Order: sequence, then structure tokens, then C-alpha cells
Amino acid sequence: MTWTVEYTSQAVKQLSKLDRSVRQRIYKFVDDRILSLDNPRSIGKVLQGSLAEYWAYRVGDYRLLVKIEDQRLIILFTDIAHRKDVYKS
Repeated sequence: MTWTVEYTSQAVKQLSKLDRSVRQRIYKFVDDRILSLDNPRSIGKVLQGSLAEYWAYRVGDYRLLVKIEDQRLIILFTDIAHRKDVYKS
């Protein structure tokens, strides 16, 4: 299975505000770790409560919130933020 990665406009905006080194680390994580998996849920963490439809990936002090669409094989990045702020929205 080949998964496709997509970013919401909010995620793109959040990425553009990050330091270059953090942004590169996130892109490297996505390319090397997530896209090489047959099941993107194997390294992620399912969230609970009002965020139950999301999965979280951890990259240093940053969290990447995604929705995984199995029917279309898409990993949709919806929120990328520091761990102290990401779960507040």
C-alpha cells in the first residue's frame, strides 16, 4: 500500500512559522518514517475525547495531528504545533 500525505492550509501555515531546522526534521520524519509504513497507525498514538478521530505523531517537542483516511489511503495533516499548544485547539 502506498499512502499519500496531504496538508491542510492551517498545517502549511503552522509549518511555515517554524524554524527551518524543525521544519526539516518534520519533513524528514514524514518522508522516512511515515511514508515507508504499510500501516501509519503502527507508530502513531490515537487521541481520545473530542480529538478521538485524530492520530498524533511525536517529533521532538512538536506534535503532528493527522486524520487517516483508509478508503483513499491519505494521511491528512491538520495541526502541527508545540506539545504545550497542540491539544488546546
